[in-house]
Amino acid sequence: MSFQAVTDFENAVAEFYGAPFAVAVDSCTHSLELCLRYQKVEKITVPTRTYLSVAFLGDKIGIDWEWKEEDWVDYYYLGGTNIIDAAVLWKKNSYIPNTFMCLSFQFQKHLNLGKGGMILTDDKEAQDELKRMSYDGREPNIPWRDQNIKSKGFHYYMTPETAQMGLEKLPDAIKAKPKQWVLEDWPNLKNMDIFK
Repeated sequence: MSFQAVTDFENAVAEFYGAPFAVAVDSCTHSLELCLRYQKVEKITVPTRTYLSVAFLGDKIGIDWEWKEEDWVDYYYLGGTNIIDAAVLWKKNSYIPNTFMCLSFQFQKHLNLGKGGMILTDDKEAQDELKRMSYDGREPNIPWRDQNIKSKGFHYYMTPETAQMGLEKLPDAIKAKPKQWVLEDWPNLKNMDIFK
């Protein structure tokens, strides 16, 4: 299967959200991580009610972080950045300019692919570098042995099989009404032993 499916899926999702560019990855958490690494962020705030892997990111990549009490709906900013966790946002033309909006296609999300994520951006240079970062530092569609790798990369790319599934499911997802998530869908992470 060709990686063209990934490009086609990126373009289709970007069009739905009204974003100029998109980078497909293997999870929303990894999309947030790549954006933090790309921008060399030194500190963030994290809502007490979110998915726990977001709270692990600071320790994972060695940046300072602290909790923030926030009543968010559909999306939130990682405090102090223009990086948005939009894992549960499903709304046409909802891209916010000058941001990195990170999406989820995990099995509970509106467009359920089992796994996967995407970064929406209006910065072409950032799109190109985030694509390389997600793909082991490589330029897509060129054998890595034929490249002089210049970007630090991570093995976070979306597979063509996942993207193809996304292309097949996308039309029905666009027609269907999404679930409206509420803050109480997430526990207060500060109460978990791992964060005490």
